[in-house]
Amino acid sequence: MRQSRVDEFLEFASARSGHLFRSACLLTSGDTHLAEDLTQETLGRMYALWGRIARIGNPAAYAQTVLVRTFLSHQRRRSATERPLGELPDRAPDTGEDPALRIALLDALAGLAPKDRAVVVLRYWEDRSIEETADALHVSSAAVRTRSVRALGKLRERLGGSIAEFAAR
Repeated sequence: MRQSRVDEFLEFASARSGHLFRSACLLTSGDTHLAEDLTQETLGRMYALWGRIARIGNPAAYAQTVLVRTFLSHQRRRSATERPLGELPDRAPDTGEDPALRIALLDALAGLAPKDRAVVVLRYWEDRSIEETADALHVSSAAVRTRSVRALGKLRERLGGSIAEFAAR
């Protein structure tokens, strides 16, 4: 019976790891190395509670919540703001997408506070409801709406007219 749980977890992890990684990349504003660490930490925490997974109605949504909480916990650490300088980070080759748009969006996301960034990713990337986002972040629905309006305003301010320029391409 123990082996079947391990197999179930491995199936879950292989199915969800790509999605978790993409969400982590958005949360970290394109820092793929940190995104990999957050994804690994999330999957490790999911494995630790996998024996009690039957009590969790939606393991995929729970994993997403664990990812966001892990990200927010990381942001509270003093070392979270350290960035090495002098060399470019490793990047995966582009798949024909517009790199200027990607960089502009990631830079704009990086300018948001961690909780604002989490709200934007959960609400608009993960397409979660206000209530689901509030549950994931342990805040009220009103706080999610307020943060969402504030974060979208900051994104519009940072991107200015350039977002329309990118959309026209």
